[in-house]
Amino acid sequence: MIARLILAIAALSLTPLPSFAQEEIPNSREEISLSFAPIVKQVAPAVVNIYAKREVTVRTRSPFFNDPFFSMFMDDRIFGRMRQQVENSLGSGVIVSSDGIVITNAHVIKDAVEIKVVLNDGREFNADLKLQDDASDLAVLRIADAENKTIPFANLKSSETLEVGDLVLAIGNPFGVGQTVTSGIVSAQGRSTLNINDYNFFIQTDAAINPGNSGGALVALDGGVVGINTAIYSRDGGSLGIGFAIPSEMVASIIAAEKQGQSGTAGITRPWLGVSAQALTADIAESLGISTPRGVLVADLHALSPLKAAGVKSGDIITAMDGKTLRDPAEMKFKMATVPLGNHANISVLRGDKTLSLDIQAIKPPETPPSNPQDISNNTPLNGATLSNLNPATATKLGLPDDSTGVVISAIKPNTPAQRIARTGSILTKINSKNITSVKDAIAALKNNKNGAWDITINTNGRSQRIVIR
Repeated sequence: MIARLILAIAALSLTPLPSFAQEEIPNSREEISLSFAPIVKQVAPAVVNIYAKREVTVRTRSPFFNDPFFSMFMDDRIFGRMRQQVENSLGSGVIVSSDGIVITNAHVIKDAVEIKVVLNDGREFNADLKLQDDASDLAVLRIADAENKTIPFANLKSSETLEVGDLVLAIGNPFGVGQTVTSGIVSAQGRSTLNINDYNFFIQTDAAINPGNSGGALVALDGGVVGINTAIYSRDGGSLGIGFAIPSEMVASIIAAEKQGQSGTAGITRPWLGVSAQALTADIAESLGISTPRGVLVADLHALSPLKAAGVKSGDIITAMDGKTLRDPAEMKFKMATVPLGNHANISVLRGDKTLSLDIQAIKPPETPPSNPQDISNNTPLNGATLSNLNPATATKLGLPDDSTGVVISAIKPNTPAQRIARTGSILTKINSKNITSVKDAIAALKNNKNGAWDITINTNGRSQRIVIR
C-alpha cells in the first residue's frame, strides 16, 4: 500500500502544471526548465519588510507572585506596577506607485509610533502613516523622501480575472527570515464566513503564508498583484495550506480614498446600502421555483436606502452587480464597498418571473435623524456616557445593524458609573419603565427621577439586560 502511495505521489509530481499544459512532450531544455523566476524578479523588489515600533503599557509583577505562599495574598491590581515598554512588530508591504505609496495590513502598523520600510535591495526608509482602515484591515503608508529616488513598484490587477485553480505566488517576510516566495493555487474565491474584518470576502490560496507575511503580495503569473496576504487558518501558528488575501479591488478603493484626501486612523467612508438581506438557500430557491440557489434575497429596506430609491422591494432577489453574479450578501456588500461615492452600480433584480436592471447610487450613510450627542455628567448610573440618536452614519461607525433605532451609548469615559453597566454601542431602550426613542427622551427621564431608584434596560449585541439600582 505504501509503495502504491509513493508511486502515486511520484506520478503526480511529474504531471505538468495546468498553466503550462502542453500537447506534446517537451523537446528542449527551455521547455523543461519552466520557472517562476521572471515573475519574482519583476515583483519582489516592490515587496518590502515593515518594522513598526509601538509603546505599550505593561504591568510588572513582584517576585513574591512566584512564591506559592505569598501569591495567595497578592492582587495584580494592587501590587503590580505599570510601566511603558517598546514593542517591535514585523510585517510585509507592497509598493504600488513610483512616488512611494505602500500598502500593508492595518494590524501590522496599528498604534505604531515609528514605521520603517526596508526594500529588498537593502535600502531603508522611514514611512508615514497616511490612512488606516481597520474595517478592511488595510493601511496606506508613504515612503518619506521618496522624491528623486528610484523606487520599484508593482501593479495591481483585478482579482476577478482569477479562476479557482490558477497558479499564484505569495511574497513576504515570514518569521523575519527574509523575503520568501511560495507558490500555490487559488483554492477558492469570495470566502465570506471568516470574521477577519468587516468585509469578509477573501481569496483563499494554498501558497504557504506564515506570520510576517501579513501585508505581502499575492501575485498572478503575469506579475499583477491580485491581493494582499492577511490571515491563515492554523492550529499552531504555522501554515496549513489555508491562507487568505484581501482582493485587489478593496486595495484600489483604499488608495483612491487616500488620493481624494481621506486620512488618519478613523477609516474611510464607504457606500451604504441600508438593506437586510440573506443568501438564497436551496430550500428558498426551490420554493420560489428558481433552479440555481445564487443571489441575495431582500428581507427589508431602510427608508433612506439607495436600493429602495432605485426601485428595489422586499422579496426581490438581487442576482448580479455590474454584470458579476452575486452569491450572497457578503459579496454584494464587498462589491458595493469598492464603488466610489457618487458613482452608480447596475444591479439585476429578479421579481417573480421578471428580470429588472436598476442603477443604484453609492451614497454615504445618512445622518438622519441628527445624532445630537449629549454628555451625561449628573448623578445617575449613566454618568460618563455620551448618548446619541441612532442614524445610519452612527450605526455604521459603531458596527450596528442598519435598521437600529433609538438611543445609543456612543462613548463612555473610563472609570465612570456608566462603564460599570454598559459599553460603547449599547442601545438604551427604557429608563424607569419609560420607552426611550430619542436623546431628548433620555435626558428628560434622567432629570425627572425623584426617588433615586433606577430601572434601566440596555440592549448589547442583541441581548437585553435590565439593571435595577435602589
